[in-house]
Amino acid sequence: MEYQVGLLDVDLCGPSIPKMLGLEGQDIHQGNLGWSPIYLDSNLGIMSIGFMLPNPDDAVIWQGPRKNALFKRFLKDVDWGEIDYIVIDTPPGTSDEHISAVQYVQTTGINGVIIVTTPQQVSLIDVRKERSFCKTVGLRVLGVVENMSGLRQSVSDFTEVFDSSKGGAEEICEEMGVPFLGKVPMDPKLCKSADEDRSCFLDQQSAAGAARALKRIIEKVVTEE
Repeated sequence: MEYQVGLLDVDLCGPSIPKMLGLEGQDIHQGNLGWSPIYLDSNLGIMSIGFMLPNPDDAVIWQGPRKNALFKRFLKDVDWGEIDYIVIDTPPGTSDEHISAVQYVQTTGINGVIIVTTPQQVSLIDVRKERSFCKTVGLRVLGVVENMSGLRQSVSDFTEVFDSSKGGAEEICEEMGVPFLGKVPMDPKLCKSADEDRSCFLDQQSAAGAARALKRIIEKVVTEE
């Protein structure tokens, strides 16, 4: 089934989605019902502060209130149309963007949060903090994704990059009682796709690496929802 999806990039200080999707230089237009998202395809609309910057190298040096005001406009003044899912990409940690997301979106219903980490112990410490944040504000954790889970060069060539002797994200999920959604390896094909502004799913050879892992995770999330 083809879903209608909205992708909202609220990593205001590091909006990378326009570059990764090949949409740099696109302009947001004001319609009768609000801002119109930039469409990558007929079923995928994107909104990001990256579309508003005159120069992609410009830094966004804003304090909390100004960030919150823009975030509120993204949620209330964007004409998403009829969509099945809205995916909100936030920066790492628990910052103003996360608090605003809870304040402005929770009343309309949030299905849940996906936490993304790496196998490093220093990253897993942050997972516990993010889980605590979600619990405090009443957000359901749909699951945890372990990113950069080893280096995948080919189907048979896989190298551990981080120490996984302590179980990584899968182990911490068991401890916290939250679902483990899967591992995404570091895949040169995925990196190349992002740098070349194209989808890794279009390259059939990528199916052996990150693209296949991502598809499995998506299926789990949609099924769980």
